[in-house]
Formats: sequence, C-alpha cells, structure tokens
Amino acid sequence: MTQQPQSNPTAQPTRFRMQQKLTLMVNRYEIHGVGPDGAELGLWAFAEQKRMAFKEQVTFFSDAGKTQPVFGFKARTRMDLGATYDVTDAAGASIGQFRKDFGKSLLRSTWHLTTADGRVSLGQERNQMIAILRRIWGLIPIIGDIPVPFLFHFDFTLPDGQVVLSSVKKPALRDVYNVELPVIDGGQAIDWRVGAAMAVALDALQSR
Repeated sequence: MTQQPQSNPTAQPTRFRMQQKLTLMVNRYEIHGVGPDGAELGLWAFAEQKRMAFKEQVTFFSDAGKTQPVFGFKARTRMDLGATYDVTDAAGASIGQFRKDFGKSLLRSTWHLTTADGRVSLGQERNQMIAILRRIWGLIPIIGDIPVPFLFHFDFTLPDGQVVLSSVKKPALRDVYNVELPVIDGGQAIDWRVGAAMAVALDALQSR
C-alpha cells in the first residue's frame, strides 16, 4: 500500500518531487512521493504562495481542494531579506525554522535550516560557478531579463559533514525538483514536512 504522509504525520519518507505551476497571481507547488524506481506515488501536499506578499505565509494542504492543512511556514517579520521562517505542523506547533544568510547569498545562495531537535544545517548552491553566472546574467541590460533555465542545486549539511537535504532541479519547462532526505547518524531522516517547506522556499524566495 502506498504510504500517505498527509494522513500519518509521523511517517518519514525520504524522497519526493516538488513541482511548481505558475499562475497570474500565485505560485502553486505540489509535493509528490517518489518510489525506488523514480515513479511518483501520488500527491502528498499542495501549497500556494502569493506573489509580492509583504509577510510571507504558505500553508500546505493534503489536496488541491485545500480541505485539510498539513503544515506551513511563515516569516516572523515583514520585508526582511534575512527574516526567519517558522515551520509549523497542522496544529501550529513549531517543527523547525529556516533563514537566508543575506550576506553570503550575494555570491552564493546560503540558508540555515534548524530542525525540531536543534540541529542546524547549512544549505548552499552546489555549484559556485553557476551561482556566479546566474548573478552576472541578471546584471546584463536587456539580456538579463531573458529567462535562462540555470539548473541550480542545493545541499544542506551538518557541521560534521552529514547531508540532511539535497534539492536537484530537473531540466524541464517548469520548475521541478527532486528532493532527498538522507538518513543521518540518528538512524532517521529529518521531518519530511520541514524538508518540503525548505524545498519550496528555495524556489519561492530565491530572488529575495
């Protein structure tokens, strides 16, 4: 039987695929489980992110009809490039947090991800050269407005080098990311809801 995290919050899947669908006013994100063979197992969570929101808040639901909230994330402050975002479960209890390191992100996008057990991992674009090229391209007059599908990937590592999250962008017409949550020394991966929130934020908040 296919595992359904939205009906079992204690489940800890370690692989999923995040897809973005663009609309006029919002960005829509779908989280799909992925099996060992790479096949999608079904929708696990659905979220919509309003564009140009002054205080970011994103709620993930178990279905596209938005009938049952599963988890979400919200910025603590308005219009702050270094704002901390709290990740909460369906009842509003904290399960993690993340923030962008604005200074380091000037050359290479950098994030700090904290899980419920207090572990802090550092997330950066995997390829520093691609990070620099993306920034140079954006500064070129006229040409910089032409969208280029740079395939930037992220890895989040603990101070001891263990990878807790990796997000790899696939070559596709729309934004599609394969996300892995490796098992760490405690014998368990990080909470998939925290991983999914971070994966969406990497896309939704990348330009902020």
